[in-house]
Amino acid sequence: MNVSLFITCLCDTFTPDVGKDTVQLLERFGCEVDFPAGQTCCGQPAYNSGYTTQSKQAVKQMITAFEASEYVVGPSGSCVQMIKEYPNILKDEPEWQKRAEHLAGRTYELTQFIVDVLQVEDVHSTFQGTAAYHPSCHMTRLLGVKDAPRRLLENVEGLTLVDLPQGEDCCGFGGTFAVKNAAISAQMVEEKSCHVTATTAEYLIGGDMGCLMNIGGRLSRNEEDVKVLHIAQVLNSQ
Repeated sequence: MNVSLFITCLCDTFTPDVGKDTVQLLERFGCEVDFPAGQTCCGQPAYNSGYTTQSKQAVKQMITAFEASEYVVGPSGSCVQMIKEYPNILKDEPEWQKRAEHLAGRTYELTQFIVDVLQVEDVHSTFQGTAAYHPSCHMTRLLGVKDAPRRLLENVEGLTLVDLPQGEDCCGFGGTFAVKNAAISAQMVEEKSCHVTATTAEYLIGGDMGCLMNIGGRLSRNEEDVKVLHIAQVLNSQ
């Protein structure tokens, strides 16, 4: 099975090890992984800010970059959901819309791909500690990936999962929302951070780096000793 890695901007820039963990996980289950060099930003920041026309350049670049891919897998529910939005963005350009539909139908968030496509629920990983899982908004509410991350984490040897109070609440990041509505965003992430520390968990695990960076930053400023990890880092732990 051939898989192309969609690395996403935040992982590529801030947490490249998440990309490495993603590749190693896929290779563990027999996938041949490649990295299309033509990929760039998925266009989500511009699109979510209302600049639909301006986002099309990035959208078309991504479609072209992954045109020949059998499967496309990314360690971000938010960015994968953006690709699912491509056909709607290009609805007035029939040829591009067709190409967008082809890409959207072959693109998966990492845990979604492992559970639904590879049909794997136990990746045979070991990770010692107590953790809470943060279900990010785009992954759960828009992409619809709710059960796959928890099913995989529940089978990690040595990992104890605890419930996160009001876990479905937004952390306040929301991409450009955190910039345009900084005061509101700050209150939202403060509330989320309080819920995290209330669990007394050693780790917070999630599937979107934007959320994790936002929550992790607040926890650090509050001098809370909670480590923030992407789910790929935990699933690839031995």
